[in-house]
This record gives sequence, structure tokens and C-alpha cells, in this order.
Amino acid sequence: MSASDTGGLPPYQHEVDASGLTCPLPILRAKKALAQMESGQVLRVVTTDPNAIRDFQAFARQTGNTLLAQREAEGRGEHFLQRR
Repeated sequence: MSASDTGGLPPYQHEVDASGLTCPLPILRAKKALAQMESGQVLRVVTTDPNAIRDFQAFARQTGNTLLAQREAEGRGEHFLQRR
């Protein structure tokens, strides 16, 4: 996926739809997906939990993965994590 396809957000290779799930499930789904990815690949996580913005910031700090971007619109969040 190219940056133009994502409205200027980072291109990504993997995606997790965690819509409708609340903490800690979006983080756990992301952690599982990241474990199966290669270093440098990008994961897009879609969430509806309003706390997910803060949760993914803390998750990136704790795990050493890079949080490339976050966006919240119309009750949905998008989080782009690059595998360390």
C-alpha cells in the first residue's frame, strides 16, 4: 500500500482490524501480528476504543517498535507501527 493510498499516512504491509474491541485486546492483537512480521515492516491497526491512542503510544515505548503515525476520525483510530 502506498502513502497516497492511505491519505499521506505511511504505507503498510499488514493490517489488524480491532474495531469493537477494548483494551487490552487491540494491543494484544497488534503484538501477535508484529511477532509474525519482519523487521522494518509496518502494521496498520484500526480501533474504535477511545483510549487506543494513548495505549499504542505506551505500547510503542515499552516494546521498542516505532509508532509512525496515528489518526482519529469519526470514532475510528488508525495506528501505524513499524516492527523493530
